[in-house]
Formats: sequence, structure tokens, C-alpha cells
Amino acid sequence: MTAKSQKHWTGDVDELLRVGEGFTLADVDPSATPGYEQDKAQAAEDLAAGADQLDEYQERLFAQSRVDATDAAVLLVLQAMDSAGKGGIVRHVVGSVDPQGVSITAFKKPTPEELDHDFLWRVAKRLPERGVIGVFDRSHYEDVLIGRVRELAPHDEIERRYGAINTFEKQVTDAGTRVVKVMLHISADEQKSRLAERLERPDKHWKYNPGDVDERQLWPMYMDAYQQVFDRTSTEYAPWHVVPANRKWYARLAVQHLLLEALEEIDPQWPPATFDIEAEKKRLAAT
Repeated sequence: MTAKSQKHWTGDVDELLRVGEGFTLADVDPSATPGYEQDKAQAAEDLAAGADQLDEYQERLFAQSRVDATDAAVLLVLQAMDSAGKGGIVRHVVGSVDPQGVSITAFKKPTPEELDHDFLWRVAKRLPERGVIGVFDRSHYEDVLIGRVRELAPHDEIERRYGAINTFEKQVTDAGTRVVKVMLHISADEQKSRLAERLERPDKHWKYNPGDVDERQLWPMYMDAYQQVFDRTSTEYAPWHVVPANRKWYARLAVQHLLLEALEEIDPQWPPATFDIEAEKKRLAAT
């Protein structure tokens, strides 16, 4: 499917970025801009135009849900290495719509209560309600990424989780939620540059985590873990999309476009009035 916002794209964004059979993460250039040959300035204009479209679709979807006219929702799953730009996606893409129709969850280290349940227990509680765009800033995939790299769970348990995730996401999509799974892919050199910038700017010190340097030393292991995630959990009903993210402007535009395609597939409409419009005009005029 091609979104109506395709204007300056030279190919279908979903197809260009989708993880399919034979996909290899190592073959993806983090600095590439697949399907988009314009510059940063044009991308800013296209992002603004897309924001207007996204806002209208989201309002239509939310309006339909208020009158029980839809069970649809959208879930954006964002995964990435640190400093890849997840916050920028939330701010510049999702932040362009009415906040009453958005739910954002940033999953952290599990609490003792959460550890007493299956790893998907806390995730199921944060799924978006109908009519809402939900965002997972990190997600249940941490349990097969850092869980694998840091050996936080036995190998057999990690293997079980891949299947559990697929079953869970099938249930979610069957219930009417479109799942848009995105891995923002940056290079190790780009991450190093972004972390260095945080150290140079007092207004960015709060975003710096000394543990990020420790994780950088495990970069090859994380790339292998992501490859396993793609091989095991990119499904027809909930495919993965790998978005080159060295250029923040491209990543934001691409994720916006993927959201637009999901909403266009839902095709939300303004709900019709449940009252006599002309009669209400007369009543209002008489007050």
C-alpha cells in the first residue's frame, strides 16, 4: 500500500524498510535514506505536511472510538541502541497530534512485582485503548535483547519468549490494533559522536548514562541479538521495519510515513451526528 503522503518518496516506504526473508542487518547502511532523495530542508517541509495528515487521522480515529464506532488502535514499538533518536520520534512525530489520543510508555528495569509475573504481563497492561496511538519507548523486546546479551535469563527461556511474543502480537492485531515495529539503526561511530555531544553540553548531561559506554563494548553482541529478533519475530501481521537513523530528519520522516500508512489502512471516518442537526441549530439560536 502507498500512503497519500508519498509525494517526494521514490518507492513504497513500508516495502523499502520492511524486514523480509533473507534480511541481514549488517547490510543496512545507517546513513542511507532509502526511497527519499530530497535534502534535509525538504524533509522538514514534508514532515510538517505529514504532521497535519497524522493529526487529522488520529482525531478521526479517536472520535470514532468515542461513539463505539471502531475497535482500532495503533501501537508504535520503538527499539534502538542508546542515542538513536527514540525521543526525537516521540517529540517530533507523535508529538504533532492531540495528546489526549496518545499513550506513551517507556519501559524500564522490571520492578519486583513485575518480575513475579511473565515478562509480557506488564506489557499487556500498557496496550493502547481503541482510538489511541500507543508508543512503546523500548518494549517487551528488551527481554530478548538485553536479556540475551547480558544473560539475564536462561537460553531456553529466551527461546520461549520469541514464540510468546509472536502469539501475543497475533492476539493484539486480531483485536484490531495495528502494530508498527521500528528499529532505529545508527552506526557505532554515530552513537559515539552523539554521546560525546551530551558530555559537552550542560543541557544534555541529564541524558548521558555512564552505562552506555559499557553497552558500546557489547555492540556486536547487540547486533546479533537484533538479527535474531528480526529472524524470529518479523511476521506478516507484525513485521519489523529497520530505519536508517544516522540522519535524524530521515528517521523521523520515515516513521511518520509508516504511521500514516497504518492509519490509512484503518481509514477512520468522522462519525455522523446522532441528533437532528437542524433542530439543534434552531434550539441554539433561540438561547
